Amino acid sequence: MIEQTSSNRQGTLVRSFVQFVLVGTFAMVLSACAGLNLFGSGKIEEEPIIPPQELYESALADMDRQYFATALSTLQKLERQHPYSEYAERAKLMTVFANFTTGEYEEAVFAADRYLAIYPSSEEVDYILFLKGSSLFLQIKDITRDQQLAQDSIEAYTILISNFPKSEYVQESQKNMRVAFDQLAGKEMSVGRYYLGNGQFTAAINRFRTVVEKYETSTHIEEALYRLTEGYLKIGLLAEAQSSAAVLGLNYPSSSWYDLSFALLQQQGLVPEAVAGTQIDGTLQLDRS
Repeated sequence: MIEQTSSNRQGTLVRSFVQFVLVGTFAMVLSACAGLNLFGSGKIEEEPIIPPQELYESALADMDRQYFATALSTLQKLERQHPYSEYAERAKLMTVFANFTTGEYEEAVFAADRYLAIYPSSEEVDYILFLKGSSLFLQIKDITRDQQLAQDSIEAYTILISNFPKSEYVQESQKNMRVAFDQLAGKEMSVGRYYLGNGQFTAAINRFRTVVEKYETSTHIEEALYRLTEGYLKIGLLAEAQSSAAVLGLNYPSSSWYDLSFALLQQQGLVPEAVAGTQIDGTLQLDRS
């Protein structure tokens, strides 16, 4: 009797659950149908199809009037309605430019990557690379922050300069690259000074060597060589300290950082000297172009 009652109760629960699922499913189907307007409760308005040339010229006119938000909306409509038209490529190019001009740099980078992926052989690739590099460049933060944007901008500019050496955008790209390199060097210097001040001399030396070896055209090179002299003296690598100061004196004889390096060595009874076999060759002539 108990088993039968239990069995009946279980059967009732199963039927109730099935009914619940069926009712819920039916309700969702009704809701979906209503959304699809199958019952004629309302009329779904379709977007009017406008000829691609008309959309393009409208966006172009808005760009001339600096109505960039309206232009972007029109360009999106053009791409949506006519993805394979002759105006689709121009629309994508204009989208990059409009986002860049309005300071929407993340959107400009995204639009540039999309353009380059679809039209890798376009005559506008150098221009798009310039806009991408500049969009990244203009987002660079101060040297206390992560410098990935600086690195990414350098990569975009490098591709442009390597593949289009005669492009009209090369000169501006090179100028921005120098600033970006200086930013990366500044970050290394900031971390190196922190390590030096906390007695982590080897870690500091590694940072300063990175500046000398990778960012020798930066404005931080003189201080980096002085800090190397200081760091090497701290850990007793006298020959390394002498060579670092010698490089500084050879390349920047009038630098105040060289005067400081010379004074540091004199306190140890040493002078700047090119010592063979050291990590930084004391005869190294740096590229200051």
